[in-house]
Amino acid sequence: LLAATLGWRFIDGDLLHPPANKEKMRAGVPLTEQDRAPWLAALHEVIARAVDRRESMVIACSALTARYRDALRGECRGVRFVYLKVVQGVAVERSAARRGHFAGPALVPTQFTILEEPADALTVDGALPSEEIVTEVRDEFGI
Repeated sequence: LLAATLGWRFIDGDLLHPPANKEKMRAGVPLTEQDRAPWLAALHEVIARAVDRRESMVIACSALTARYRDALRGECRGVRFVYLKVVQGVAVERSAARRGHFAGPALVPTQFTILEEPADALTVDGALPSEEIVTEVRDEFGI
């Protein structure tokens, strides 16, 4: 909704997972650091190309740790993060409601186990209605 409101390109980071990662998650197996490395590199490449073109975009992904966020940002300036903070139960419910997605609700607890809440991100209550989230992000970032 944020991307659509701003007229920016939207990227669902999950779509950049290699097939082996998707199969692992479909089977309920959490990804390892080695599994995530090519995914993070692919996302960073998308970000770097957008920065080179001076293109604004919104990417949705689970940047769970400071190291992941550092890998996504790399040397790119102007990359900003929004942390949609929710309790684990809400994340499980939302994951269960996604039809046809390869990452099911069984994986949510493993994500909360490694989650490092970001100090370098705008933190927004992810349980708010989408329109309120968009308004808060736009107000905070001045966009």
